[in-house]
Amino acid sequence: QVQVVESGGGLAQSGGSLRLSCTASGNIFTISTMRWHRQAPGREREFVAGFTNGAPTYTDSVSRRFIISKDNAKNTLYLQMNSLKAEDTAVYSCNVRGMGRYKEGGRYEFDEWGRGTQVTVSS
Repeated sequence: QVQVVESGGGLAQSGGSLRLSCTASGNIFTISTMRWHRQAPGREREFVAGFTNGAPTYTDSVSRRFIISKDNAKNTLYLQMNSLKAEDTAVYSCNVRGMGRYKEGGRYEFDEWGRGTQVTVSS
């Protein structure tokens, strides 16, 4: 079983910064994708940032303010959020996909979400 846990959310003022972390743990053989999404009140969940073929990709609204990075050895994804705006207020969730391994051998695909971490930006 694979678990995904996010941390680092909180309250920030407009123009401020926060750094989010997402760590995957458990019986992981390999991770293929780690991505950040967010869901604001009354809105659908949207993609924020992730790695595609090794290159970072961002949704347009954050591309010049947020920076995504990862530590493969720790199965951890980070999101440095700068110049925060009120419209960045949302629950930020991490999605991790890859291959897990059974204790008795064998592999299986996993697609797991964390519970999310609240980011609130005051204007």
